Amino acid sequence: MPVKLSKCVPLAAAFFAAASLQAAYADSALRPLAGYWLGSGTISMKNGTSERIRCRGSYAISPAGNALNQSLLCASDSYKFNVKSNVFENTPGVLTGTWSETTRNANGQLSGRVAGPRIFCNVAGVGFTAAISILTRGRTQSVTISPAGGTDVVRVAVSMRKQ
Repeated sequence: MPVKLSKCVPLAAAFFAAASLQAAYADSALRPLAGYWLGSGTISMKNGTSERIRCRGSYAISPAGNALNQSLLCASDSYKFNVKSNVFENTPGVLTGTWSETTRNANGQLSGRVAGPRIFCNVAGVGFTAAISILTRGRTQSVTISPAGGTDVVRVAVSMRKQ
């Protein structure tokens, strides 16, 4: 992998460490998420009702490709959530991080794994847990959130397109 002179640093050790890190994450599953996404889907409730939901997301990826700051805002006629996450891939294929849901003042830990174009995560906080699946193919993304407790929501399924 050629290294541009503009990315070189004075200390040889720092240069080799940065080059190794960049090469290790060149094919990171996080890189395709970078940018702005818009879409819609369905939110299903415990009482059996469901309604359309609209979402917009943004993902900022670190230069090395191993860290992500995510913001996902979704709203239906009667429900809204705003999730912010900080995700790290310190070991290729293994994800850790934190999340917060600002409309309900909830937060917690995130753990997950990468399997090809899919990301599987579990989020947990006080009184709330959920499984999240993200499939990214080119400019399309499918997100499924399946809460296991702490909410009236049983499933959120959204298809988004990169803007």
